[in-house]
Amino acid sequence: MPYLTINGVSFYYEDTGGPGPAIVFSHGLLMSSRMFAAQMAAFKGRYRCIAYDHRGQGQSSDPGGRSHDMDTCARDAVSMIEGIDARPCHFVGLSMGGFVGMRLAARRPDLLYSLSLLETSAEPEAPENVPKYRRLGLVASTLGTRWVVDRVMPILFGRTFMTDPAMADARASWRAEIASRPRSIVRAVRGVIERRGVMDEITSVRLPTLVMVGDEDVATPPRKARRIHEQIPGSRLAQIKAAGHSSPIEQPAEVTHVLSDFFATLPQ
Repeated sequence: MPYLTINGVSFYYEDTGGPGPAIVFSHGLLMSSRMFAAQMAAFKGRYRCIAYDHRGQGQSSDPGGRSHDMDTCARDAVSMIEGIDARPCHFVGLSMGGFVGMRLAARRPDLLYSLSLLETSAEPEAPENVPKYRRLGLVASTLGTRWVVDRVMPILFGRTFMTDPAMADARASWRAEIASRPRSIVRAVRGVIERRGVMDEITSVRLPTLVMVGDEDVATPPRKARRIHEQIPGSRLAQIKAAGHSSPIEQPAEVTHVLSDFFATLPQ
C-alpha cells in the first residue's frame, strides 16, 4: 500500500482509484483507516475511496514532539488531499477525523465537495473528561495501551457491540489492535484532549454537510451532534441505532446507507 511523505512524516493511505469523485475517510483516536473498510468496499465501484492514518497512528510514522495537535492534523489532511490530487473530495471524518474535517471546511472549503461528521464535537473536551483521559494517556505512555484497553473499549464502542455474541470476533480483533498501539500514542491523545473548540468557525461552513451520531455514543453523545447541526446552515442530522462511538464498525450497513443517501442528494 502507498505512503506519502509530508514534512518528514510518512503517511499510510489506501486508494482504490476509480473515475468518480474522491471520498476521503479520516479515522478516530486509537483507531486506524481500517475502521472504514466496509464503506471503502461499498463505495469503491462508484467513487475513488481514500483512507489514511493520522500521524503517529496506524501505519503512519510518528515525528515525535509533545503532542499532535488538531491544527497540525488539519494541515496534514490539506497536504494529503493536495498531494494525491483528491480535490475536491467528500470528506468523512469520525471523532478526531471530524475535528480535522471541521477545520478543513471552515479554512479550506475549496478542497471539499461535501463534509460528513461522525461521532464528533465542535467543542473543547469536556473538563470533567480531561483528568481521566490524562490518566489513561499516562498509563499508555509508560506501560502500553494493553493496560488500558479494557477501559477504552466501552468508550469507543456502544453497549450493543460490546455485548452482542455475534460481534465477538470483531471485538477481539479491535481489542487486539488497540492493545498493540505504541506508547507514543500519548501524543495523539494529548492533541485530542487539549484541542480548541471550533464552534465559532463552523458557522461559516456552507458546504453540504451530514452530521451522524450513534445513539449509544458516550464519548461524543448525540447532544453534541445536534449542536453542530444547529450551527451549520442546511446540514442534515442522522442518528444510528445501536451504535456507539465507532458506528462504521458497529453498524456498517446503516452508516453506508446514510452516507449513500446523502451523496445522492448532491449535484452530480
